[in-house]
Amino acid sequence: MTDQPLNGTDAPRGCPVAHGGVDLARLYGPEAATDPQAIYERLRKEHGSVAPVLLEGDVPAWLVLGYRDNRRVLDNPRQFSRDARIWRDWREGHIPETHPLIPMVGWRPDCVSQDGEPHRRLRGAVTDGLLAASSRGVRRHATYFANKQIDAFADTGHADLVADYAELLPMLVLTRILGLRTEDGVRLVESCAQVFKGGEGALEHNGRIMQILSDLAERKRAEPGSDFATALLEHPAGLDHDEVVSHLRLVLIAAHTTTSNLLARVLQLVLTDSARLSGLVSGQLNISSVVEEVMWDTPPLAVLPGRFAAADLELGGHHIQEGELLVLGLAAGNVDPEVRPDADVAVQGNQSHLAFSAGPHECPGQSIGQSIIEIGVDVLLHRLPGLRLAVPSEELSSTASTWEFRLDSLPVEFSV
Repeated sequence: MTDQPLNGTDAPRGCPVAHGGVDLARLYGPEAATDPQAIYERLRKEHGSVAPVLLEGDVPAWLVLGYRDNRRVLDNPRQFSRDARIWRDWREGHIPETHPLIPMVGWRPDCVSQDGEPHRRLRGAVTDGLLAASSRGVRRHATYFANKQIDAFADTGHADLVADYAELLPMLVLTRILGLRTEDGVRLVESCAQVFKGGEGALEHNGRIMQILSDLAERKRAEPGSDFATALLEHPAGLDHDEVVSHLRLVLIAAHTTTSNLLARVLQLVLTDSARLSGLVSGQLNISSVVEEVMWDTPPLAVLPGRFAAADLELGGHHIQEGELLVLGLAAGNVDPEVRPDADVAVQGNQSHLAFSAGPHECPGQSIGQSIIEIGVDVLLHRLPGLRLAVPSEELSSTASTWEFRLDSLPVEFSV
């Protein structure tokens, strides 16, 4: 296999990079890291609801920008498979196993990587395990760890609600759900972030995650408990060791990254709008409505990997060839002018956003993440009187990777 850039005549047969010599937008690099929304809008104007793009390492893909096209892809696994083993660029040797996209796009023995009966068997085990875990006090765990994190800075009068709170709270709750040691959870915060960020460190951090979770599975096999790891090990579906570890990884990475990102964005919205802040503190505003608004405007995953064309087909006016990679523009789809002509108007009472994906692979643990966010915001607002931003809102910055658009920091002050 080779890791040479895919461009010009070196590109695989029929891949997007070869289409008419189009200068393709890169969903990585300086421009993508500063203003990904501008890239989405430019692509929408130039190509319509589906656009050819390059991912990290100049790997070609199709970015789905339209809401309806996103739903078509997500709702039809027979046409758009999640099984990366049919990915033509990988099959033909253009994508090595050491490529930094592999932890996000490559095949694994988990329910997200499969369709049909294999998917139903494995997803059933995940759904049952998460249901059992959510019935064992997720909100209680979230309340305990929210207070514990706040205790660490409550006497200082200031904090960074990203680094000191939003990045840590979901992982600490997940340690209780999965059965991890707290110290392992803290170590995994950086590794989860690096897998999403990509680059040279992605594979190393993915290996660290797999080793910690493999050790967890072995420990729970010997010492079962009331946790997700034990639920997978004991499920009637009969998961083997690799399947158990892969699903622990799936839940860990997906739940931590999306929940921490969403929590930070909810806090940002609340702290930059005095009416929302006072409404939440007084109880006149429901936190779930604020979370819903954020899921429309800044979903925790901007782009979702990945689907693969199961046959030659048409999508958004483009000819997609069998085995080509598609990535789902969740953030772009949520502001598609066809379904949301005025994106500046907040969406109220409508949960048809793409933030949790859709179709048979829709996130099965979304209620757990929402519970963590609701508790995290509620406890914070009632523990810290006079909570306010420590910098002008226009100074808040974000950094994007291919997959997410993450708030860098959220400095605040409060009364002691």
